[in-house]
Amino acid sequence: MKHNPFQIAEITVSYQPKIRPSERVKITSSGEAEKVFRQIWEYPLELKECFYALFLNRANKVLGYLLVSVGGISGTVIDIRTIFQTALKVNASSLVLAHNHPSGNPKPSDADLKITEKAKEAGKFMEIQVLDHLIMLSEGYLSFADEGMI
Repeated sequence: MKHNPFQIAEITVSYQPKIRPSERVKITSSGEAEKVFRQIWEYPLELKECFYALFLNRANKVLGYLLVSVGGISGTVIDIRTIFQTALKVNASSLVLAHNHPSGNPKPSDADLKITEKAKEAGKFMEIQVLDHLIMLSEGYLSFADEGMI
């Protein structure tokens, strides 16, 4: 082993799926994505705003999810880099984003539109397609894809 006089951290990247490929959920519609998000959502939708990402393989099967951020009543901070760090780590081909509006208002805010566009642009560069962005409500949801906004 070579002696290294510098203090340099070794970086390792790992992804250890615990679900067999045949058991992975396939996403073919916004309704299916909504069901998955409802199963993994940690907080009541009316409590605080949260932002999630689902990572999919080329067959649109779910590789995993990431709770990107947890905010307050009226917003949360999203760092696009954390989403794509994970997408690269799991070798995702595409992803679906979701966040909730505790107010129950389904209308996307300017910030919602901007973060979606920013994610799409980052995805284009890395060849990871952003398939949809859902706004989750206690009753129902809004799909950017279904509304022609993505």
